[in-house]
Amino acid sequence: MPEWLLCLVSSLPCYLVSAFEWRGDSLIAEVVVGDVLTLARRGGASFAEVYAERSKTRTLRVLNNEAKEANSGVSYGAGIRLFFGEEVVYAYTNDLTADGLREVTENLVRLKGRAGRVDARGRGGLDFRKAGPRGLHAPGVSYDAQPKSYRLALLNEVDAGARIAREIQQVDSLLMEWEQDVLVANVEGTWAEDRRVRTRLRVIAVAQDGRDVQTGSYAPGLSMGLEFFDRHPPRDAGRRAAEQALTNLRAKPAPAGTMPVVIGNAFGGVIFHEALGHLLETTSVARKASVLTDKLGEQIASSAVTYVDDGTTPHGWGSSEFDDEGAATERTVLIDRGILQSYMVDRWGALLTGYRPTGSGRREDYTFAPTSRMRNTFIMPGDTSIENLFEGIEFGLYAKDVGGGQVRPGSGEYNFGVKEAYAVRHGRVEEPVRGAMLVGKGPETIMKIVAVAGDLETSPGMCGSLSGSIPVEVGQPHLLVSEIVVGGEAK
Repeated sequence: MPEWLLCLVSSLPCYLVSAFEWRGDSLIAEVVVGDVLTLARRGGASFAEVYAERSKTRTLRVLNNEAKEANSGVSYGAGIRLFFGEEVVYAYTNDLTADGLREVTENLVRLKGRAGRVDARGRGGLDFRKAGPRGLHAPGVSYDAQPKSYRLALLNEVDAGARIAREIQQVDSLLMEWEQDVLVANVEGTWAEDRRVRTRLRVIAVAQDGRDVQTGSYAPGLSMGLEFFDRHPPRDAGRRAAEQALTNLRAKPAPAGTMPVVIGNAFGGVIFHEALGHLLETTSVARKASVLTDKLGEQIASSAVTYVDDGTTPHGWGSSEFDDEGAATERTVLIDRGILQSYMVDRWGALLTGYRPTGSGRREDYTFAPTSRMRNTFIMPGDTSIENLFEGIEFGLYAKDVGGGQVRPGSGEYNFGVKEAYAVRHGRVEEPVRGAMLVGKGPETIMKIVAVAGDLETSPGMCGSLSGSIPVEVGQPHLLVSEIVVGGEAK
């Protein structure tokens, strides 16, 4: 007998572990999907959705020119989500046969719908509007085009690129590849199919001088195949990680206090992703759990700030043709010159708030129900030169590369470590410092951005929230914050 798992959802997705694997050459036949959706509708569901996926993953890790790990995996499954007004039930299964999916749906209907078995044979007049990928993020070089030896040679080049000084004692490189085929269909006639391919390289270099040990890292990623290495040559990736490690090796202890901070571009945007972006998702807004709830049309940021979430960026790490609810992704302007224009809205969030959906429903995989999530989120370029950002700073910090941190949900209070930083004196960038920590509150910090440069860059990351861990891209140009609390050692 097929096994299935389910849960009742009021405002949160369910967290379950699947037990069976489905093997086949396709996802789900149209007639089977139609039967399942008709069953849900006749069972009293106000909305019904089927999400199916087939995923392949590959990883290869090389440590000091020696292969340490080589893994690959394939998973299949489907999730079924039913709305009964504002209440939601969700279940997933690895049995994608008609009987298996029907059994899951019947049990979901029993939770909130009409009692007894509902006969749903026949599609009940459902007409699907089929939409497939337009090739916006299609890979140029497939994974199968090259053998494992090709990947091993690339990672050996990473190692060679990092050996720029005798202090570099260790180089750890990891190549990660994802392929995911997705189908989303619902009772409104949506039928969306998407193919998502992502490649990411992570390099960690360790420098040691006999007294101290420091690390540097670099981890680019894009929605593309192995042509990724045309944009990110492996030797350059190794060198960048090594340079950061060597910089930290000679760095002095960071100062402490409240001071002006210039935050670097690319991954510097992680602060506003965590401390601001999550406050603009209807995951929190619909539950009144965000301090930015009901603020549309109000000034919530400096007039120097325009903040965008874009799921259509060509080959962006967080891009896709459709979201995980089958809606076409879009470019959403969240903040325009300081004024809040939009939230990131999924179907459930739209139901509760009345806001227009923005194609922001995302999930880690079929074991999670979707929630409102960021895609590629960044601050738009300004018109200040990088040099002018530092003018007038008597004493401050240049946070060139920001690392991980912690954020308090709802309020946006944060603290983030800085991976590479420099002291700023009398408008000049001077000696490197280490151990700096940026502490503040997102909604306050974004009001204190006084100037934004024009050198927008983005960087990939993995974001964990209610619907699992998903690929997102963060970014910004260099920008100046008038004051941030910096944790370190007293100057």
